[in-house]
Order: sequence, then structure tokens, then C-alpha cells
Amino acid sequence: MHNPATRRAWQALTTHAEELRGAHLRELFAGDKQRFARFSLRDGDLLLDFSKQRITQRTLPLLLELARAAEVETWRERMFSGEPINTTERRAALHVALRQRGASPDLVGGSEVMADVKRVLERMREFVTRVHDGEETGYSGKPVRAVVNLGIGGSTLGPETAHAALAPFRREDLRVFFVANVDSDDLSECLADLDPQTTLFIVASKSFTTQETMANARAARDWIIAAAGSESAVAKHFVALSTNREAVVEFGIDPGRMFEFWDWVGGRFSLWSAIGLSVALAVGMQNFDELLDGAHAMDVHFHAAPLSTNLPVVLALLGIWNSNFLGAPTYAAIPYSHRLRFLPAFLQQLEMESNGKSVTRDGQPVDATTAPVVWGEPGTNAQHSFFQLLHQGGRLIPVDFIGVVNGERPGGRQRLLLANLVAQSAALMRGQDTEEAERACRAAGFSDAEAARLAPHRTYPGNQPSNTLLLNRLTPCTLGKLLALYEHKTFVQGIVWGINSFDQWGVELGKQLAGQILDDETALEDASSKGLLAQVRAWRDSG
Repeated sequence: MHNPATRRAWQALTTHAEELRGAHLRELFAGDKQRFARFSLRDGDLLLDFSKQRITQRTLPLLLELARAAEVETWRERMFSGEPINTTERRAALHVALRQRGASPDLVGGSEVMADVKRVLERMREFVTRVHDGEETGYSGKPVRAVVNLGIGGSTLGPETAHAALAPFRREDLRVFFVANVDSDDLSECLADLDPQTTLFIVASKSFTTQETMANARAARDWIIAAAGSESAVAKHFVALSTNREAVVEFGIDPGRMFEFWDWVGGRFSLWSAIGLSVALAVGMQNFDELLDGAHAMDVHFHAAPLSTNLPVVLALLGIWNSNFLGAPTYAAIPYSHRLRFLPAFLQQLEMESNGKSVTRDGQPVDATTAPVVWGEPGTNAQHSFFQLLHQGGRLIPVDFIGVVNGERPGGRQRLLLANLVAQSAALMRGQDTEEAERACRAAGFSDAEAARLAPHRTYPGNQPSNTLLLNRLTPCTLGKLLALYEHKTFVQGIVWGINSFDQWGVELGKQLAGQILDDETALEDASSKGLLAQVRAWRDSG
């Protein structure tokens, strides 16, 4: 039985949450001067402060008991050993093998996979070198100067997140772009300033049938053919990240320019595979290797560290505490770094596609809520949009603050960014009561009557929980650690909830129905669909 709420530890946590219901974080800090030391963890150049969570010294041991009851350690070992833990598709989930840096083999179904991983990495290295040395040319003989990654979901979110995060490490002589939306405006705007003679397209689709990606790929193919005047030019301007050799060849891409990955690599966990080719081209293979090094370092920590000091485990359990026991239906991810601006979107797919499930691994209804809604924007922008709701909206919304202490560029404003990060987390924690608001108003020169009138509007309830993740620097290595940290957090939560984090059947039905509509616009029988499609036809026919 995989249902979490039936476990004794779950019941103990439910009782504990009720006991803490009236506690305020301000009081918890006042009563424990060692709270930061007690509730923070560090792994090298990454620090997790969770002292602003609504927890006491009793909370974490209860959460760890829940993790052990769910057999997190056993399932962790099963993942690392290559067992088919993706039960609905009978596949391993061995993305850790993609960044394995040691000599120990990783097995999938009894077969050693590291030889294949290293072979593809070496092919990526050779290709990246050819592009950077100007040996990879277009139909007119000019070297590649722009790369356009055509993908969607995990084939673009991870690479685009990494590409933005590693901006100071990018080459100046090669521009990399990402096109995901099937809306033709996305591709058209990208191509407007590009020269077809010097543009290389990466078609990232494991099956080479992904509807949105292939629509963009065909449009890009037409663009190249129109400029070159020959279909033979396609072979010079396209590479494929796929396993479907037949479809790749039919498209016009030389199979020697196809970089494979495997069915044990889930899309949202695929940055570390050939899907990361766009990143390797942008920053160079040495920096891509360092990205893998960082992810591997987090893998080693996750695999070996005791649960009580294990960053992904603690982060996962705190999320479960907030979601299942304190009743928070969402959490906000707020990176105080422009370079991490795509991280919230990456986390949306990682967590909600992985754990947005309502049945257990054995097909029974889950008796608890699973993945919270993940959302967010970079700070300080977010402070001027939705932080009003966080501070005074009356909803419980935990926050992950992510900050970078040292910037890579001269003239950076890290001190200003970090002052805002710490201030916002402190304000959400402590708040400001009515008496304090009145005093502040009087200190600002308001009369007693006016201060009393304004005080309710300037009262902050506080008691909003948050984590703060600090990176010393945002480098390829620390980025790898950060992204792998959230991957393992997601896995641990799925195990505790008793669900399969590695399938995504929820995205299939809508795609199937879209296919039916494209074949026959009268295929759907419900009144809303019929009415909408009738209006679409009317406006389309009228121009």
C-alpha cells in the first residue's frame, strides 16, 4: 500500500501541525537564538536556510520518520541502480548516469550504459569543436554564427534556463536562440535578424514526431530551402537530437548528425544529455562538463548523506509539510538573479509534470494532495507585482528565495539584490502588528487619530514560511548542483506521496483531441467545442 496518509508518521505530523497552528515565526525566533544554526544546511558553495519555516525541533524528526516509512532510502537506491522505477512505462529513470563522473558503472536492465553516455558526449565534444573552429559551414561555405534550438517542454526549458544562467560564460561569436511555441510568430521573430547562410537548427525531439517541434522544424526547413534554392542544403543546416533514425533521415538530416539519448532519460531530466547540445555550443564543452560536475556532486551528496543533513530530502520534506500539513496549495520560486529568470518555468515543469498525479504507483487514488502549484518571477521585479499578495493577501504561500552572493561581471548589484532578498524574507516572517504600525505612523508625523486610522492598512500578519538558497557564485558547477537539487527534491516528494514521478500521461489526452480536431473539426461532440470551432471557421473563412 503506497497511500501516505495511512502511515503512523503522517498521523503524528497531522497532530503536530494542529499543535503549532497558533505559533508565530516571530515568537519561534525570539525563543531560540540558535535557530539559524539549527535549521540550515550547507554543501560547499550552496547554503539552505530553512529557519523561517513554521517548524520546531520536533518537526524535522517527524518528517524524517515519514520519509523512512515511505522507504525513501530504498527507492533512492533503486533509482541509482537503474531499476525500472517508472512503473507505468517499465523504464529506469537514470538521468544521474548522464552526469556520472566516476568509474562506477550504471546499469539499466543489467546493461552497462556509461559507454553509450561517454560516446555521445564525445560526439558532442567533436561537433562543438567543429562549430567553434569554423569548420561547420552552411550551404554557402560560411561558418555557423547562430544556433536555433527547436524543442518544447524538457527539450527547451532546461537548456534555456542553463543558457540564460551561464550568460557570462557564453562565446561572443555564436548566438543561441530557443523556439518552442507552435505559434509561428515565435519562429518568425527569431529568424527575422538571422542569416540562413550561417544558421544551424537543432531539432530536439526524441520521437521526431512532437507536433509543435516538428511544425517549427518544417517551417525552418522551408526557410533554408527558399534561401539556398535546394533541398540538399538541409543536411548542412540541421542536426537532430532524437532516437528515430528513420524519421530523421526522411526529414533530410544526415544520421551522422543525429545525437541520441535513451528511453531512461525523461524529457524534464534531459538537460544533461544531448538535449544540452545548445548549451554546450553556447558556453563550450569545458563549461558543459563543469555543469555535469556540479550535478554529479549533488548526486553524490543525495546518495550518501544521512537523511537529516541531506539537502534534497530536507527541501522535499519541508515542501510536504507546507503543502499537506499546513495547507499551502502553491509555492513561489523567486530567484534574485536575472540570470535565473527562467528557473521558475523550469521548476513548474519539473515539479508539476512529475508529481501532478492523483493515483499511487499501484493505481489507487492518492489520499493526500500531491504537487503544489509552482510559480514565480525574478526579484526584485516580483516585489512590484505580486508581493503585495504575499504580505497582506491572507493566503499561506511559502517562498523559495534563491540568491547569488558574488556576481561574474564588474559593476553588478549583488549587494542591492541580497539586501532586498533578506529584507523580504524577514518581512514575510516577522510581519508588523497594528501597534508597531501605529508607532511607525506617529514617527512619520501623523496625528494619533490618523495613525490609528492608517495602522490597519500598514499591518503585516507575517508568519509566511520561506527557504533561502544562497550560491556563492552562479557558475556552471553551482548551476548543476542547484538544478540537480530540485530534481532530487521532486523525486523524494513523489516517493513520499507514493506516486510515479517519471511519467506524464496527463499531457496526452489534449494532444490526442487536438489531432482529432485537425483531422475533422466536427469530431468533438460537446456544445462548447462545437460552438468554438464553428466561430473559428466563420472568422477564418471571412479572412
